Amino acid sequence: MKRIAILILLALSLLPMWAEPAGVPANADSARVRFLYDVDLMVTFDNHESHTALEPSSTLFGTRLTPTIGVGYCDSVVGSHRLMAGVSYIQPFGSTWRQAKVLPTVYYQFEKKGFRANFGFVPYSTLYDELPDYLMSDSMRFVYPNIQGILLQYGDARGHVELFCDWRGMMADSVREAFRIVANGRGYAYSTDNHKIYLGGNGMLNHLSHSERVLGVCDDMTLNPLVGYTYDSRRERIHSWKARIEAGYLLSWQRDRVAGISNISNGFRMDGELRWWFIGLREQLYAGGNAMSLYPQYGRLLNQGDSKYQAPFYSRTDIYLTLAEWQFMSIYAGWNIIWTKGEPLSQQQQITCLFRLGELMNYVSARR
Repeated sequence: MKRIAILILLALSLLPMWAEPAGVPANADSARVRFLYDVDLMVTFDNHESHTALEPSSTLFGTRLTPTIGVGYCDSVVGSHRLMAGVSYIQPFGSTWRQAKVLPTVYYQFEKKGFRANFGFVPYSTLYDELPDYLMSDSMRFVYPNIQGILLQYGDARGHVELFCDWRGMMADSVREAFRIVANGRGYAYSTDNHKIYLGGNGMLNHLSHSERVLGVCDDMTLNPLVGYTYDSRRERIHSWKARIEAGYLLSWQRDRVAGISNISNGFRMDGELRWWFIGLREQLYAGGNAMSLYPQYGRLLNQGDSKYQAPFYSRTDIYLTLAEWQFMSIYAGWNIIWTKGEPLSQQQQITCLFRLGELMNYVSARR
């Protein structure tokens, strides 16, 4: 089966020259069927030197290739329709192809007047906002690229909202039923070309249920209202000052129904970033109760976020360089200093290269 999937991957990589990049906006005034393609490549090195009992030391080093092809149609009456299919091929370095992971990317997208609905195996990159680290850890972003279910979105100049259901486990002999519903949004209270002040938040209902062998139900709810501010001296250019800060209240409730365990935690979370030219500094901070009290029992089966949110105080300071950045590619290198209350400092080194063929074709077309 894996050999067949790899052959499909290679076939999708040989994209027809008559197709268009998937990122090209459809023109409703010239309605026609378009053949679409895209290829994303992500290479990541993520080394954790952990000195906390909340997370073991680990190294993730590999590449992820995601080719997709499809068809699209758009006009002013019925809106935009797109059907895309492909795979994500995840290959750890130092391993054979038998240890690779091949995941489907198959989705339908409808869009009209700011509303967008996505159904199927939908890339997480479709979201307006990247999920915060208490909902999706660094390693999970790499090995779990798609929402499995439904993603609904609406956005305009005033802000955006989105809601998705990710059904990550279907009940089977050794697989427990698992899904989560996540909502997030941002509304601009003040907005200019350089300055933006916004209100928003994130909410999640996470559920882990039975398998055919194991009985048990766990609930995990999170709510994070927040306020934020961004400043960008010269938008979409690397040689500029950029600043961002958001802060809010983080409420978490976790319950194991069979064990009769229930825990509610409250805390403060802040995420701030300052960047000049290609040099950046980012601080993520959490202070409060244990937001993942069931993590020791269930780990990633229940929680996809960073396990260090179990600590009463957690600080992560990223010092990074953006070695290259265009709309179609970026190269990032960072050194992260991590501290949880009562334990020695940990550190993390990261290097990430991201390339999008579709965006490169758009860039080339725009310069002609």
